[in-house]
Amino acid sequence: MITNPYLSWLSQTASWWWNDSAVLSSMDAAIANGATGVTTNPLLVKRALYGDPDYWRPRIQSARPLCGDARAEEIIRCVTVEIAEKFQPIFAQTGGRQGYVCAQVNPKKQGDDEAMVEMGRRLAAWAPNIAVKLPATAAGLRAMEALAAEGITTVGTVSFTVGQVVAVAAAQQRGLERCRAAGGRPGRAFAVLMVGRLDDYLRDVIHDAAAPVPERAIIQAGTAAIKKAYAICRDRGYDAELMPAGMRGGYHAVALAGAKMSMSLSDGIQAALAKETAFVPHIDDPVDAEDLRLLQTVPEFVRAYDEEALPPASFITYGATQRTLSQFVEAGWGPIADFPL
Repeated sequence: MITNPYLSWLSQTASWWWNDSAVLSSMDAAIANGATGVTTNPLLVKRALYGDPDYWRPRIQSARPLCGDARAEEIIRCVTVEIAEKFQPIFAQTGGRQGYVCAQVNPKKQGDDEAMVEMGRRLAAWAPNIAVKLPATAAGLRAMEALAAEGITTVGTVSFTVGQVVAVAAAQQRGLERCRAAGGRPGRAFAVLMVGRLDDYLRDVIHDAAAPVPERAIIQAGTAAIKKAYAICRDRGYDAELMPAGMRGGYHAVALAGAKMSMSLSDGIQAALAKETAFVPHIDDPVDAEDLRLLQTVPEFVRAYDEEALPPASFITYGATQRTLSQFVEAGWGPIADFPL
C-alpha cells in the first residue's frame, strides 16, 4: 500500500530511491513506496542486530565459531543475504539496473586496495544483486576500478567532496571499459556524496572558527557539492549514478528531485518527505548565490567544492572522511564482531 505520495511520485521521475536501513521490517513498506535498493553500512547493520537480537541471533549462528573480522563479515553476510532476497525481484524486473543491496568492505582496510579487492570479490559472491561499497580513498579508487573491471557492481562511499565523487566515477568508468574490452558483462556503478554529513562537518568547522556563515548557508553545502558533481559527471559521460546519502532533512532530497540519481533515504527522511505537497523537480535549481558566496569563505568548503582542491592522495585525510571511517570501525564493525551469539 502506498503511504508516501511524494516517494511514489519521486519514483516516477528520473530519480530512484533506496532504503537507508538494514532493519528487515522496514523493507516491505519501502518497496511499496517505490524503493528499489538498500544502502547498508557497518553502523546500520549493527543497529539492526542490536535492535532485534531475538530475530537475528538464530539466523547468524554460522558466525559462532569465528572471531574478529571473520566473525563480523559472516554476520554481515547473513543479514545482507536475507535483505537481498527481498530485492531480487526488482533486480530481475529492471534487468540489473536496480534491486541492489550494499555490502561494505572492512572499514579498517581503507588504505589497502589488495585487501579490499579480495574482500569485494567475496561480498559480490553472496548474491547476484550485491553492490560492493568501497571508501573514496586513493586505495579505494584502485580497488573500485579493479572490481568494476571484473563485472562487479561498485559503490564509492565515505565521500564528501566534488573531487572524490568525480574521481570515483572516473575510476569506475575505467573499470567498466576494461570489462567491456575484455568481453565481459559490466556491473553498475554508484558514487555517493554524504550530503548531510558534509553539512555536519562544515558546521563544526565554521562554529570552531567563529566564521560569519549562517545555518541557512551551512545546510546548502552538501546540496551545492552534489549538484556540481552531478553536472561534471554528466558532462563527461560517466556511467556512474550519483547517490546522495546521509541526508539530514527532507530538503536535501527535494533539492535533488528529478535528477538521474539513486537517493539513499533513511526512515526519518522518508517520514519528512511524506509531508511534502509540491511534487516539482528541483535538480536544475541553483543554490542561492549569497549562500554559496558565504560558504566559499570557508577553506574546508572550498576543498569540498573545488574539484582540484583535494587530490586523491589527500582523500583519506579529509576531516569528514576520517571521522566517518572511524565511526564505522568503532561504532559499527567492532560491535558487530562482538555481538553475543
